[in-house]
Amino acid sequence: MNAVDLTLDDETKRADLRKMKVVATGFLVAATVVFLFARWQESIGAGGWVGYVRTAAEAGMVGALADWFAVTALFRHPLRIPIPHTAIIPRKKDQLGASLGDFVGTNFLAPDVVVDKLRAARVPERLGRWVAQPANAERITAEAAVLARGAVTVLRDEDVQQVIDATLVRRLVDRPWGPPLGKLLAEVLADGKHKRLVDLICDRAYDWVLVNHDTVVRVVSQQAPAWSPRFLDDMLADRLHREVLDFARAVRDDPEHQMRKAVDKFMAEFAEDLQHDPDTIARAESVKQQILEHPEVQNVVASAWGTAKRMILDAVEDPSSELRVRARDLVASWGARLADDPAVRGKVDGWLEGSLRYVVSNYADEITGVITDTVARWDAQETSRKIELQVGRDLQFIRINGTVVGALAGLVIYAVSDLLFG
Repeated sequence: MNAVDLTLDDETKRADLRKMKVVATGFLVAATVVFLFARWQESIGAGGWVGYVRTAAEAGMVGALADWFAVTALFRHPLRIPIPHTAIIPRKKDQLGASLGDFVGTNFLAPDVVVDKLRAARVPERLGRWVAQPANAERITAEAAVLARGAVTVLRDEDVQQVIDATLVRRLVDRPWGPPLGKLLAEVLADGKHKRLVDLICDRAYDWVLVNHDTVVRVVSQQAPAWSPRFLDDMLADRLHREVLDFARAVRDDPEHQMRKAVDKFMAEFAEDLQHDPDTIARAESVKQQILEHPEVQNVVASAWGTAKRMILDAVEDPSSELRVRARDLVASWGARLADDPAVRGKVDGWLEGSLRYVVSNYADEITGVITDTVARWDAQETSRKIELQVGRDLQFIRINGTVVGALAGLVIYAVSDLLFG
């Protein structure tokens, strides 16, 4: 069985206990000396007063011895004699531990008691006000950064990369791209969010045609027959450039242009084909394989964790990084909301109360079992000495009071009997 570890101030308590034992024993010795003196006075024919003194001293001795026996019997056998019903604490240690566990479970771990204490503590409000302070928000963020850095450092790069390959990459490879891309494209078209991209392309196309007259002339010249005059090629190129420029301007400026409608129709049909046409889906899969097999993509996948790890470490180690700043602001904002918003506090209170009710309702026996099992592992004699160190000093006053009260009781009894029958 395990011995009970003594605390640092046990030596001081041990010294105080010895002093109080000496004092209590001194009262017994004093009563004994007074009793012997009274008996001597009686033997030499002293007056009637000596009876009062002898009786008071005798009763004080009896009270002191009785209370010494009672106090000692709590912790050990008096005079090392195994008298029944003594050494109560060593013998009843396990029962005391079980009773203490039951007492704690009944009076401290009852669901209503725990919830009432939680409500009185106003944990969410206090926590929110503490977290909302900038210094505390910075402290929380710094501690979280330390934890994140430790977690990232402890993880083996090979293991993490294997997880990435086995989960993210494999899912990308195994799942067909066509249907989800087609569904996404259809949703974009339905919301009209693609129109900004079309507008941008039209603007860029018009700007390109506007500033690339020489390119148009060169293309026409290169494609014209060798026998065609140069001035005719230039006239044709100018006319073609104007026509293309007018067409680009019309497409750019007219949201209802036929070209735009044709693009919308094409993309809608393409989105439908990506979801339902086997040939288009197969082509999308072929493109997917080409992308994933590209050396640059393979390098990115292979170094994904290393890149992410460097980014995380750089961000968490720099107090002025965007990640740290945003995290600190988010923590402070959450704390202020928790402190000032009754609805948020109510939700947190509900979570805490529900969690505590569940824990104490389902695990109260396990919690109190820690007390019972711990006490059961203690050495009986060592436990008795430990408890005596904690309460023995006060118990010595019982011995002192027993001596004084016994002497007074004996004196009163003798005085009454002397008045009645003396």
